[in-house]
Amino acid sequence: MSALLEVTGLRTHIRHRARVARPVDSVSLSVDEEELLGVVGESGCGKTMTALSLMRLLPEGGTIAGGRISFAGRDLAGASEAEMRRVRGNEIGMVFQDPLNSLNPTMRVGDQIAEAVLLHRNVTRAAARARAIEVLSMVGMPRAAERVDDYAHQLSGGMRQRVMIAMALACTPKLLIADEPTTALDVTVQKQILDLIDDLRHELRMAVILVTHDLGVIAGRADRTAVMYAGQVVETAETEQLFRSPRHRYTQALFAALPEHAIATRARLSSIPGRPPELAEPIDGCRFAPRCRFATDECRASAPELTPDGPGHSYACFHPVTEERVAVEPSETRRAEAMADVEPLLRVSGLVKDFPVTAGAILRRRVGALSAIAGVSFDVPAGRTFGLVGESGCGKSTTGRVIVGLERATGGAVTFAGQDLVRPGRKERRALSREIQLVFQDPFASMDPRMRVGSILAEPLAIQGTLSRPQRLARIAGILDEVGLPATAVHRYPHEFSGGQRQRLCLARALIVEPRMIVADEPVSALDVSVQAQVLNMMKDLQDRRGLTYLFISHDLSVVRYVADTIGVMYLGKLVETGPAEDVYRHPAHPYTRGLIDAVPIADPAAERGRATPGVSGELPSAITPPSGCRFRTRCALAQEVCARVEPERRVVGVAGHEVACHFPLEGVLAG
Repeated sequence: MSALLEVTGLRTHIRHRARVARPVDSVSLSVDEEELLGVVGESGCGKTMTALSLMRLLPEGGTIAGGRISFAGRDLAGASEAEMRRVRGNEIGMVFQDPLNSLNPTMRVGDQIAEAVLLHRNVTRAAARARAIEVLSMVGMPRAAERVDDYAHQLSGGMRQRVMIAMALACTPKLLIADEPTTALDVTVQKQILDLIDDLRHELRMAVILVTHDLGVIAGRADRTAVMYAGQVVETAETEQLFRSPRHRYTQALFAALPEHAIATRARLSSIPGRPPELAEPIDGCRFAPRCRFATDECRASAPELTPDGPGHSYACFHPVTEERVAVEPSETRRAEAMADVEPLLRVSGLVKDFPVTAGAILRRRVGALSAIAGVSFDVPAGRTFGLVGESGCGKSTTGRVIVGLERATGGAVTFAGQDLVRPGRKERRALSREIQLVFQDPFASMDPRMRVGSILAEPLAIQGTLSRPQRLARIAGILDEVGLPATAVHRYPHEFSGGQRQRLCLARALIVEPRMIVADEPVSALDVSVQAQVLNMMKDLQDRRGLTYLFISHDLSVVRYVADTIGVMYLGKLVETGPAEDVYRHPAHPYTRGLIDAVPIADPAAERGRATPGVSGELPSAITPPSGCRFRTRCALAQEVCARVEPERRVVGVAGHEVACHFPLEGVLAG
């Protein structure tokens, strides 16, 4: 049986002024009916551009320079634009990487879904709207008949992603291309979206190409996987075979960069030095050779071709991996020492933050309050890392913003080195602004695109007014060197840097005033595994050299498990569990913590497919009208009548410092 999609020698060129980039260079791959093909690699390796080439949705100056795209017996590479318009959204659907930017902010989501139906089907507007409600229900949208009239900004990240999937499925395509469909989503929503795509694939007998940089995402779902580097497919195999016995040195390096490989020893993460090559000039030899420690003169002189290695497995490497990769099961690590007798640098006690809910276009009268933080308490000793985890909307980022002074607390106390952060005077606030700095979640949006890096880094020094101009220039040069950026970076704008480099710039801006504490809000959530390893290693080195204290906010528990000494789990404004990082991960006491851990994708196909646990099901309740008693009870399988009446108090379980707020903690962890 012939493949549904057969790509042979695909080459894509993008002309920009006098330069021609070659982001897709002789790519060959195939997808059978109902098959899920995973495409993985670092940012800039050509994954997204390959997907856009298949749809013929190239940026300005982009052309298909060669090769063949055979879809259901037709060559799309040479098809006219009119023919492609009949294919896009009808026979091939695409879920784009950023749903908020991909959805039209001026149109209701139902109208956007119905638009594809009206274009490709001879139906009335009423029938198209009915189809929009039908596919929204199909993708698990709560109250689909109501949500169909919402705008994109009124929906959560997970809901917007469901709308994107519904748009792609509206005409029941034969092939779905999902480009990073779960990037920056928390683990529970990520699992829901991936399960949804997998279920719909079988239900609609649809093939799927899943583009991602996350090895765990494809481990339990992809039938086959293609690894891309510098615009080429360097290895392809059945997923279980690839994870068990990778042959290309680049594939091996991606696996080695996973955080779970260093958890047992807390050693530095393995990372790939350098970055993928620029594709505007012809490249001689193996494209991975400049970053490969096994490269020889042969690798630098000639390019290896894809070599068969058994049925369905091929690779392009002169010096392939010979040993079989063994899945790493971290041994029981040394648990963090009890810190009760250590005077904390930061102390948060009963912190409350409510946002007013108003009504009326003119008078704006208060009609309620959104409970973002509800009585949160934790300590962070100097030189240590406190990891704050939970789903989106649980109050993690708001907690960080209150601590750095960007939001004013409604109640409770926050002290830093004994000084009050909730109600400081102007002089105290100015002094404390140097002591605690925030690394924002989106590095690109947090920097002025019209300012050069030198000006961005000089601005906080000028505001503090403690250094002369020559001293400021010396400080900027020193901090750039410390975060691994060249001195010439001062002359460039933020958009001229990669995602990992922009994250380094955000850290440089936070460190420029020499703070004692950094609040890092999702600092690696959208980075691929190798760049993530580089940034985490840099943060660890900076902590060792400067004695920094971190509040590390993230939804990725595997990352938090590696970087944090202590973990705090938040749910709907409440801190439901805290304790030594490894103890919380290996012996979770709260059902919510257990659900978050069960939702974390494992980079092991056998283990991922063998998991029967569902993670956390259901939608997060509204923080305007949170559930009575235990706020998690509406999603908890263990909830009983007392959970609705009485809010659980925190109590010690297991080792010292491990506390949980639950009436019915998970068995086997209660002290004694």
